[in-house]
Amino acid sequence: MPTNQTTTSSLLADLAPDLRAALTRVRYDADTLLEALGDTAHAALGRGEPVPVRRAAAELGDLGTLVRLLLLGDAVPEHEAAAALSPVRIDRAVAAGFLEHDGDQVRAALDLRPIDLGHGTRWVLSDLDDSMRRRSLDADHVLGVGQASLSLLRATPTAKTGTVLDLGTGCGVQAVHAAAYGRTVTGTDVNKRAIWLAEATAALNGLDIELLEGSWFEPVAGRRFDQVVANPPFVVGPARVEHTYRDSGLALDGASELVISGIPDLLAPGGTAALLASWVHLEGQDWRSRVASWLPDHGIDAWIVQRDVADPALYVGTWLRDAGLDPREPAAQARAERWLDAFRESGVEGIGFGFVYLRAIDGPTELLAEDLTHGFDDPLGPEALAYFERSAWLRAADPDLILDSRYRVDPATALERVYLPGDEGWAQAVARLHRGDGPRWQHEVDDTTAALLAGMRPGGLPLRELVELLAFSETGDAATPEFETAVMTVVAGLVRHGLVHPS
Repeated sequence: MPTNQTTTSSLLADLAPDLRAALTRVRYDADTLLEALGDTAHAALGRGEPVPVRRAAAELGDLGTLVRLLLLGDAVPEHEAAAALSPVRIDRAVAAGFLEHDGDQVRAALDLRPIDLGHGTRWVLSDLDDSMRRRSLDADHVLGVGQASLSLLRATPTAKTGTVLDLGTGCGVQAVHAAAYGRTVTGTDVNKRAIWLAEATAALNGLDIELLEGSWFEPVAGRRFDQVVANPPFVVGPARVEHTYRDSGLALDGASELVISGIPDLLAPGGTAALLASWVHLEGQDWRSRVASWLPDHGIDAWIVQRDVADPALYVGTWLRDAGLDPREPAAQARAERWLDAFRESGVEGIGFGFVYLRAIDGPTELLAEDLTHGFDDPLGPEALAYFERSAWLRAADPDLILDSRYRVDPATALERVYLPGDEGWAQAVARLHRGDGPRWQHEVDDTTAALLAGMRPGGLPLRELVELLAFSETGDAATPEFETAVMTVVAGLVRHGLVHPS
């Protein structure tokens, strides 16, 4: 949007330098808030409990005023707001849509939160939610930094790259994050209000981000990017739009299908995409096949990670509450009935949710879709890039290269054996390889595989010779082609998950 027009949009962006000066002066940043509020009040803030936060803020001077004004949604005397926000003038803040009058007091008209994205504090503007005050969300509501946004932030690769596209930017938090690793950043959104707030968020952080209004891929038609990130309106349900930040107007998982099938055309050679998506589990259909059908036959290496599967009733109740609705109210119950009817009519047994990673390659499309429903601590962003590198090695490796290569066991890989009591004492029930970092993959293995990995050490033998030794120890004869193939299949699976590496 042009900044030389005296619109509310330009006024909010124009307010950014003075607002940034005030926030910096008062130290309205992530680290200071945690230190000043203390663990107890900070935890209460995350739970949406205002009283402990308000009590802690009472002793914090101008910072406490901003906590009450911006985090709790309290009305504060105008002179207190003016002191805390100096050099911002209150009349300018009201005209820009940042504050609003409430008698002789003022309230925040927008949500403004500090967040540390790994490169120091950034400030993010969005619409007010109902975490501290009950409110209904408008159709063009612009969501702040919620759990889905945080999940994508942690899961996005951040290696330095060239052009980055944030498809469906919303408040702009993914675009702000991308500015730390991308040479140039473009954000798009169909919601005019989202573009307004993303523009102000970029200005508040002193960032140059290209922002384009339009539906889906239309604003960047014909362009290619080195990285694409997307937190699309992936909520699965009937074809409707009640809130643009979550509803696509497409039935069931149509939004995820549209984005996953369309992103390959946006990727430059070697380009990578990271996005959140949902997919339905239909009776008699494998979810992996459903997602695979959304990809082109050529040009993509895809890693699909399912993090959770929700039953339809839980899913509907969760998203009703997200919209500020009480499932006990008649209107909400009627909406739940319609939603669940749509699921039943379509044969939906569950709704999967997870991450989709894509890389543009020169060759037939490859896909690995798998469950990652167990807990892990490490972010998936670096793992996704490592996965694509391992996948590229396997794609280029013919059987001779695999057999002639030497391998090393990753230092984080451990062998676990589980024994259960039996008629003759302890009997081994299962042996597993555990990767102790990243996604913490587990592979059940037999004694032959365990013995194979014991030979994978620095200065060890090529796989071909290890195979011969194993075959002779088990059969007293040379390895058969079938035995070689079985070993190569096992090794390829372990390489793909990073438990062993070609050296």
